[in-house]
Amino acid sequence: MKRHSAVLTIIVLLASPAFAQLAPSTGDAAASKEDIQKLFEVMQIHQQMRQVMDAMMKQQTAMIDETLKKRYPQTSADKIARANRMIVETVKDMPMDAMLDDMIPIYQRHFSKTDIDAMSTFYASPTGQKMMREMPSLTSESMQASYARMQKQMDVIQQKAEQIVKEDQEKQKSTPPATPSQQKN
Repeated sequence: MKRHSAVLTIIVLLASPAFAQLAPSTGDAAASKEDIQKLFEVMQIHQQMRQVMDAMMKQQTAMIDETLKKRYPQTSADKIARANRMIVETVKDMPMDAMLDDMIPIYQRHFSKTDIDAMSTFYASPTGQKMMREMPSLTSESMQASYARMQKQMDVIQQKAEQIVKEDQEKQKSTPPATPSQQKN
């Protein structure tokens, strides 16, 4: 589940088109909460986040289906469907407004009022609006393109985790239990 939360966080951050690594210039006025909320409105960030999460949910369910079938071939279709429903419910219950509120101080640290105003102007332009319309497709296609790599990396991580557990179990088997006199020391 932690992996899903991490993936959600990464996707949300990548979905936000304010990619620039600019720090506010010294002497520039700080962006207010209202400035950033205006930017979020122009960017239609709430809808963008929902679309990205929906696309990610489809990707995650496909990955989980494949992983469950591969690692546990005896797993019933009902159990796989139950895992998929859990993912759908988890994504559906994401507190979007609270997540956006959490992002405001981050934007304030990285962007000045001038920066935010410039981004608002860009995203209100035809090119900015096109970028916003295309962002869900870009994100979805990027996720599809990286799926095989992500699955391969997840397999490696899973194998390493299983090896650690196996080594710990073997170590516990080979270590004799402590005697009462050893426990006192």
